[in-house]
Amino acid sequence: MTTRTTPLSRRKFFAAGAGAAAGVALAAPPAIAQGNTVWRMQTHWPTGNWYYDEVFVRFCNRITEATGGELTVEPHAPESIVPTGEVLNAVRRGLLESAFIYPAYWIGRVPAAGHLNGHIGAWDRHEEMDIFYYEMGGIEPIREAYAEQGVHQVGPISYSGLTLWANRPLRTAADLQGWPVRSTGAAGLVLARMGASPVSIPGGELYQALQTGVVDGAHWGSTATAWGMNFQEVCDFIIEPDLLGHLNGEVMVGTQAWNAVGEDIRAVVTEITRATSAEAAAHFLYRDIQFKQRFVEEFGGELVRLDDDALAQLRTASMAVVDEFSAQDPQYSGRLGEMLHDFMRQLGRS
Repeated sequence: MTTRTTPLSRRKFFAAGAGAAAGVALAAPPAIAQGNTVWRMQTHWPTGNWYYDEVFVRFCNRITEATGGELTVEPHAPESIVPTGEVLNAVRRGLLESAFIYPAYWIGRVPAAGHLNGHIGAWDRHEEMDIFYYEMGGIEPIREAYAEQGVHQVGPISYSGLTLWANRPLRTAADLQGWPVRSTGAAGLVLARMGASPVSIPGGELYQALQTGVVDGAHWGSTATAWGMNFQEVCDFIIEPDLLGHLNGEVMVGTQAWNAVGEDIRAVVTEITRATSAEAAAHFLYRDIQFKQRFVEEFGGELVRLDDDALAQLRTASMAVVDEFSAQDPQYSGRLGEMLHDFMRQLGRS
């Protein structure tokens, strides 16, 4: 990676914002000569999923186009450069410049990442999530925590909701007892508190695990993202409502790589990340609606609703997990936990 940068014109910057907001149609990688800086960006999303190209590759192309090639972002498939579980360390060390990935992978190392992922029962709408991170300033302690790892946290990318898929109907809190479910991050800790038996299974092994009964359910983002993993073929039920309105991925860049580009380039990356989150939220939600209908009509699946008591217990368990993070990590998660409790009170959900 080279470090010389050319100032980005105001025209290019505002064109970038307009392009992100308008949602330019997906195209092949831009035919732009590589500029002064190249970032390799690895994701955890398997290739072949509809959103790998429509969201991830498109995001990389936007940055390249918006900067006129001064920054070229190369999309890379999972495991193509480093194993998914080693991405944070690879970005820190400069083995990989950037990543479009899932914060739950490193909450043991960066507890504040759990707040970036989102907590069950927290926000229902993208605007609420945006308020917490950007209006209330929740993104700042998260960035400080990542900075200690030698990584700049650019911001969250919404994957729409957290949808439970199951091979048993889940209607009450009692139905969660002993439920073997593939789960990760804070959601897994919450489900464990509810008596479920969460296990971690790599994405590439998840279809077979559901098909053979190794687990009896799973979540992989929203209905639409799980559809890309073919959950509709191996699950009988979708559980409603989503346990979280917006479950987030993240965009991270190594501190050295981030500081090597100019402020104008950094501003474009930051603004395109924020704009992409809002667009992706609508993108996924629209497909959630379509895929749920197809699940019932084409696959004979059933939509089952958790009762209000189960939802209240899940929210209580979720805030208890927030408090666990605060106790483990008072410097960053402690501040975030106080902010989230305050926000829940303001929303009337505490």
